[in-house]
Amino acid sequence: LQSMPYKLTNTVIKNTKTQMIKEKRPSQLMRIMTIIIILTSFAACSTISTFDQHAYTQTTSLKVDALNIMSMASDDFNTHVSDVKTLKTNLQKAYEYEKNRPLNKITMQMWDKLLNPEGHLLGGFLQRWEEKGSMNEVFVNEAKKQVAEAFDLIAALESGKIKPKDIKQ
Repeated sequence: LQSMPYKLTNTVIKNTKTQMIKEKRPSQLMRIMTIIIILTSFAACSTISTFDQHAYTQTTSLKVDALNIMSMASDDFNTHVSDVKTLKTNLQKAYEYEKNRPLNKITMQMWDKLLNPEGHLLGGFLQRWEEKGSMNEVFVNEAKKQVAEAFDLIAALESGKIKPKDIKQ
């Protein structure tokens, strides 16, 4: 009889741990991206590109565009195809710009995570919206928070880079 409460308690603990792990998964990507930023800011002072105003402006502008498009996801995808296509084109332009900047590997890794159509950020969101036709409003709002945070991390990395005028030669 004494082992029965232990087994019941142990099962409850295991179920609670499993539920907690499942609930934490979406934010794990944000933690990984934050760790990348922190580690590289200490270890790669001269191995990261300098600040670029155009890259920063593109990132913040695309964040606004992306969140506005995501807000439409409770509607039928087919009514917003041209909006999504325009957003994807603008994202590709920003990606190409970032890809061709020297010493920009970390930023590129972050853009890769954000745009991955198999992932859980913007690329995956747009892919699922197209496949499903429309999305649940609650899901859209939660996804927008994660995508906004990802854009903010990219912008923070860019704004934290050394400004060209501050480089001592």
